[in-house]
Amino acid sequence: MRLAPVGRAPLACALAALVALAAAPAASARFGDTTLRKGSTGHDVKVLQSWLTHLGYQTTVDGAFGPGTVRSVRRFERHESLTIDGVVDTSEEALLRKRMQQLASQQPTQPSDPVPGEKARISSDGRTAQAPADAPVQVQKVIAAANEITDTPYRYGGGHGRGFNDTAFDCSGAVSHALHGADLVTQPLDSSDFESWGSRGRGQWMTVYANSGHAYLVVAGLRFDTSGSGESGPRCRTTLASTSGYVARHPAGL
Repeated sequence: MRLAPVGRAPLACALAALVALAAAPAASARFGDTTLRKGSTGHDVKVLQSWLTHLGYQTTVDGAFGPGTVRSVRRFERHESLTIDGVVDTSEEALLRKRMQQLASQQPTQPSDPVPGEKARISSDGRTAQAPADAPVQVQKVIAAANEITDTPYRYGGGHGRGFNDTAFDCSGAVSHALHGADLVTQPLDSSDFESWGSRGRGQWMTVYANSGHAYLVVAGLRFDTSGSGESGPRCRTTLASTSGYVARHPAGL
């Protein structure tokens, strides 16, 4: 997601500012007043391009509605089950605004105070984790990113259609989201992809266990997984799962 470098903590404020920017006067119109299509140029196109990027459809923000923007619009339309024509009319602009407002309202979970030692602990809510103080910063970032989505449900394919942002996640989408918090993956991976990701074997701090049908993450002693006792969906869990039939992979140095 690139409009300008934005940290995880102020992300919601930055997105809210982008939503407000679209309402600012530019020329004589504002985003949502006119249909945008290939060949359109100007402020409204820049707003469209930046919103698409923040929603997971990477688009160059140059104010020119060219072939790259058409491709991103078509991806958005396909994901939203709209007519796939690459044309952004006012109703589609309203849906984009709604999606951006939803994204801005999803306040990221702030990392809890680290706990002493090298092992993470389950927080009092029973689903997020407290990172260990002795862990490398990348491990703490992975745990913080995992915490962001522990209130979302499971959905097959969730976490893959909008980059790393979604309202529900499947197993590999959840693992991808967590690892992306420390820039350990650049795009969502499926469980088969994780079988060859990173380095072979178990890591010191984190390990992804994957096969063709499932993937889960063990980080600082806790399992981050979409399956297990209790609620379905991505959760941090104290109980470890069987590793039989899984390939173990880890990020180099961790």
